[in-house]
Amino acid sequence: MDGTETDKRIRIVAVIDFPRPLVEAGQRYESLVLPLLADHGGRVDQRLRTPEGCTEVHLLSFESREGYESFLGDPRRSAYQESTGVELHGRVLEVQEVSVDEPTAATSRSDKAR
Repeated sequence: MDGTETDKRIRIVAVIDFPRPLVEAGQRYESLVLPLLADHGGRVDQRLRTPEGCTEVHLLSFESREGYESFLGDPRRSAYQESTGVELHGRVLEVQEVSVDEPTAATSRSDKAR
Protein backbone atom coordinates (compact mmCIF):
# COMPACT_ATOMS: atom_id res chain seq x y z
CA MET A 1 0.00 0.00 0.00
CA ASP A 2 1.32 3.43 -0.83
CA GLY A 3 0.15 5.03 2.42
CA THR A 4 -2.06 7.67 0.80
CA GLU A 5 -5.53 6.70 -0.40
CA THR A 6 -5.84 3.55 1.70
CA ASP A 7 -4.95 5.36 4.93
CA LYS A 8 -8.07 7.51 4.55
CA ARG A 9 -10.44 4.59 3.98
CA ILE A 10 -12.33 2.72 6.70
CA ARG A 11 -10.96 -0.84 6.58
CA ILE A 12 -13.02 -3.82 7.68
CA VAL A 13 -12.20 -7.51 8.02
CA ALA A 14 -15.21 -9.82 8.03
CA VAL A 15 -14.84 -13.49 8.93
CA ILE A 16 -18.03 -15.30 7.97
CA ASP A 17 -18.82 -18.92 8.81
CA PHE A 18 -21.45 -20.93 6.97
CA PRO A 19 -22.80 -24.21 8.36
CA ARG A 20 -21.76 -27.01 5.98
CA PRO A 21 -25.33 -27.56 4.63
CA LEU A 22 -25.57 -23.85 3.76
CA VAL A 23 -22.17 -23.32 2.10
CA GLU A 24 -23.62 -23.02 -1.40
CA ALA A 25 -26.37 -20.65 -0.22
CA GLY A 26 -23.81 -18.61 1.72
CA GLN A 27 -21.59 -18.21 -1.30
CA ARG A 28 -24.64 -17.23 -3.38
CA TYR A 29 -25.56 -14.62 -0.72
CA GLU A 30 -22.04 -13.17 -0.76
CA SER A 31 -22.08 -13.00 -4.56
CA LEU A 32 -25.30 -10.97 -4.34
CA VAL A 33 -24.39 -8.67 -1.47
CA LEU A 34 -20.75 -7.80 -2.20
CA PRO A 35 -21.60 -5.82 -5.37
CA LEU A 36 -23.73 -3.51 -3.18
CA LEU A 37 -20.53 -2.14 -1.64
CA ALA A 38 -19.98 0.18 -4.62
CA ASP A 39 -23.33 1.88 -3.93
CA HIS A 40 -21.91 2.94 -0.55
CA GLY A 41 -18.36 3.92 -1.51
CA GLY A 42 -17.05 0.50 -0.56
CA ARG A 43 -15.06 -2.20 -2.29
CA VAL A 44 -13.70 -5.70 -1.77
CA ASP A 45 -9.95 -5.44 -1.44
CA GLN A 46 -9.57 -9.19 -0.94
CA ARG A 47 -11.91 -12.19 -0.66
CA LEU A 48 -10.59 -15.47 0.70
CA ARG A 49 -12.28 -18.83 1.27
CA THR A 50 -11.24 -21.97 3.10
CA PRO A 51 -10.86 -25.11 0.94
CA GLU A 52 -14.10 -26.66 2.22
CA GLY A 53 -15.93 -23.35 1.64
CA CYS A 54 -17.36 -23.03 5.17
CA THR A 55 -15.53 -19.79 5.99
CA GLU A 56 -14.90 -16.64 4.00
CA VAL A 57 -12.64 -13.76 4.97
CA HIS A 58 -13.24 -10.38 3.36
CA LEU A 59 -11.00 -7.35 3.50
CA LEU A 60 -13.30 -4.43 2.68
CA SER A 61 -12.74 -0.70 2.58
CA PHE A 62 -15.05 2.30 2.49
CA GLU A 63 -14.50 5.93 1.54
CA SER A 64 -16.18 7.02 4.77
CA ARG A 65 -17.79 5.79 7.97
CA GLU A 66 -21.14 7.03 6.66
CA GLY A 67 -20.74 4.78 3.63
CA TYR A 68 -19.96 1.80 5.84
CA GLU A 69 -22.97 2.48 8.04
CA SER A 70 -25.28 2.93 5.04
CA PHE A 71 -24.05 -0.43 3.66
CA LEU A 72 -24.88 -2.10 6.99
CA GLY A 73 -28.39 -0.62 6.85
CA ASP A 74 -29.04 -1.40 3.18
CA PRO A 75 -32.37 -3.29 3.11
CA ARG A 76 -31.21 -5.35 0.12
CA ARG A 77 -28.75 -7.17 2.40
CA SER A 78 -31.52 -8.53 4.61
CA ALA A 79 -33.69 -9.29 1.57
CA TYR A 80 -30.84 -11.33 0.05
CA GLN A 81 -30.30 -13.08 3.37
CA GLU A 82 -33.97 -14.01 3.50
CA SER A 83 -34.14 -15.14 -0.13
CA THR A 84 -31.06 -17.37 0.19
CA GLY A 85 -32.04 -18.74 3.62
CA VAL A 86 -28.63 -17.91 5.07
CA GLU A 87 -28.00 -17.21 8.74
CA LEU A 88 -24.80 -15.23 9.05
CA HIS A 89 -22.31 -16.12 11.77
CA GLY A 90 -18.99 -14.40 12.09
CA ARG A 91 -16.95 -11.47 13.24
CA VAL A 92 -16.50 -8.00 11.82
CA LEU A 93 -13.43 -6.01 12.83
CA GLU A 94 -12.39 -2.48 11.95
CA VAL A 95 -8.65 -2.63 11.28
CA GLN A 96 -5.75 -0.45 10.25
CA GLU A 97 -2.59 -1.33 8.41
CA VAL A 98 0.48 -1.89 10.56
CA SER A 99 4.02 -1.69 9.27
CA VAL A 100 5.78 -5.06 9.17
CA ASP A 101 8.66 -3.31 10.97
CA GLU A 102 6.45 -2.13 13.84
CA PRO A 103 7.04 -4.23 16.96
CA THR A 104 4.12 -6.08 18.47
CA ALA A 105 3.06 -5.47 22.08
CA ALA A 106 4.53 -8.85 23.07
CA THR A 107 7.86 -8.01 21.42
CA SER A 108 7.96 -4.62 23.13
CA ARG A 109 7.39 -6.18 26.56
CA SER A 110 10.10 -8.82 26.06
CA ASP A 111 12.57 -6.19 24.85
CA LYS A 112 11.99 -4.12 28.01
CA ALA A 113 12.63 -7.16 30.19
CA ARG A 114 16.19 -7.51 28.83
